[in-house]
Amino acid sequence: MSTTDQMLAEKFVCPRCDHHRGHVERLAMSGTGLSRLLEIQMHRYAFVSCPNCGYTEVFNLRTLEGKDNLGSFLEVLFMD
Repeated sequence: MSTTDQMLAEKFVCPRCDHHRGHVERLAMSGTGLSRLLEIQMHRYAFVSCPNCGYTEVFNLRTLEGKDNLGSFLEVLFMD
């Protein structure tokens, strides 16, 4: 689990049931045009869910982690 995932899980407070801590899952999606054709998944999100009631919030990882397009491209090439 990355440090961003850990931070999101630890700081999450459910607005519905006031449960503290959440479960984090990541999702990557391609855009349109060439990135879709080549299956380059430039759009990355973290979904934080409450294990008590199931309420889920979505966070843009590009905003949270501050990565630029080159960093994302290199991550696509050399990471999972």
